[in-house]
Amino acid sequence: MKVQTIKTLGELKASGYQSKSIKDELRDNLIEKIKHKVPPFKGVHGYENTVVPELERAILSRHNINLLGLRGQAKTRLARLMLELLDEYIPVVHGSEINDDPLQPISRFAIELIKEKGDATPIFWLHRSERFAEKLATPDVTVADIIGDVDPIKAANLKLSYADDRVIHYGMIPRANRCIFVINELPDLQVRIQVALFNILQEGDIQIRGFKLRLNLDMQFIFTANPEDYTNRGSIVTPLKDRIGSQILTHYPQDIETARRITQQEAKIGAQQQESITVPDVAKDLLEQIVFEARESEFIDAKSGVSARLSITAYENLLSTAELRALKAGDKTTTVRLSDFTGIIPSITGKVELVYEGEQEGAAQVAYHLIGEAVQRLFPNYFPEIEKLRKPDDESPYDAIISWFFNHSEGFELLDELRDKEYKHVLDAVTPLDDLLGEYQPTLSKEATYFMKEFVLWGLVQFKQLSKYRFTEGTQFKDPYGSFINDL
Repeated sequence: MKVQTIKTLGELKASGYQSKSIKDELRDNLIEKIKHKVPPFKGVHGYENTVVPELERAILSRHNINLLGLRGQAKTRLARLMLELLDEYIPVVHGSEINDDPLQPISRFAIELIKEKGDATPIFWLHRSERFAEKLATPDVTVADIIGDVDPIKAANLKLSYADDRVIHYGMIPRANRCIFVINELPDLQVRIQVALFNILQEGDIQIRGFKLRLNLDMQFIFTANPEDYTNRGSIVTPLKDRIGSQILTHYPQDIETARRITQQEAKIGAQQQESITVPDVAKDLLEQIVFEARESEFIDAKSGVSARLSITAYENLLSTAELRALKAGDKTTTVRLSDFTGIIPSITGKVELVYEGEQEGAAQVAYHLIGEAVQRLFPNYFPEIEKLRKPDDESPYDAIISWFFNHSEGFELLDELRDKEYKHVLDAVTPLDDLLGEYQPTLSKEATYFMKEFVLWGLVQFKQLSKYRFTEGTQFKDPYGSFINDL
């Protein structure tokens, strides 16, 4: 029999239903998932050996949880995924404002209704998707918002005095009884609001305008906080921290492969873009490496963090840059080029906090610098390392390419808006590139070959073997000394 067919308290008792606290629900369902080898937090990558085990231990311990980490570290996502660990349906006294358990009512309304109607008391079944409440801590949040206040309109309508507890209007927390309640950015919550949470977390009672109500609220609290907020905007008061069972530190992806999985999962890419635009693997790695470089950059405030949203929006912008270029050129399909990465600069500049040196450089210049740094970092993964100092007679795999540019002292221009056919023709003119790729990247796909050719040119620039000049329509590559010697 489906539980939803049970409509009264008497039927619920007859079914043998046993009440269970929300923390026991989470614990029991987590145990079942672990026993059956089912990942409890699907879609969260890179936390398998760090955050997830700590979160599982906190749930098994029936703790309220504080997720502490920088922006874009999936804190809210983890909280929302805990919904999947709740029972699918729970019974609630019909008409209750605070989701009273029919077998263990706590509100005056539910207690009196059950006393009046007995086993005929109507119940309804609450789905787990409705058992999640979330509040972003902002300066305008009041005690009335989250806990409750006296409602003069209710008092007037019911003709009750303010001394009667039936005039109370419950806030978000009592209304989230038997639910997961999330407070995001906890340090931003005013101290007096944090103090109001003490009794709820520890003793289970609430106080509203002089009313001391012993409501044994059954809740799973999850807080999120950013370490930066402890100094910039506020802090978590010590007695409140003391009442939170587990504080779990989150982190950014620790390798490019994990970061790529997150980006590919989260980026909103339409079917038309997927069909018409090819993205070589090296381009995907380069995009993630840019974010890794940003997190280590001297121009960017590390305490503020560099969100995973940067790589997600940058990937979307990258595909849109290639799509726009193809549309203007009349190409039905295209492959992402390294020059398309200039299109991700707006995604970078809007998501990083610059330190003083970064402000002096300028946000766009810092973003462009990060792209170059990422190319330099990845280059040795595909080609022999370029030594900074070597003997004049030593041969290098790049000598033929550098000689080509020396002999073409007028420079080599690669325009952004070239059609695919013209783009390939221009790169094919640098014939030594084919020899280099044939020796060190012989298994490259046809689509990735031209991206890699451009990648080599950018890499040689980063290692000071060539020079690069950016102008409105594209990029010019030159031998850094050839033009100077020819002028002598």
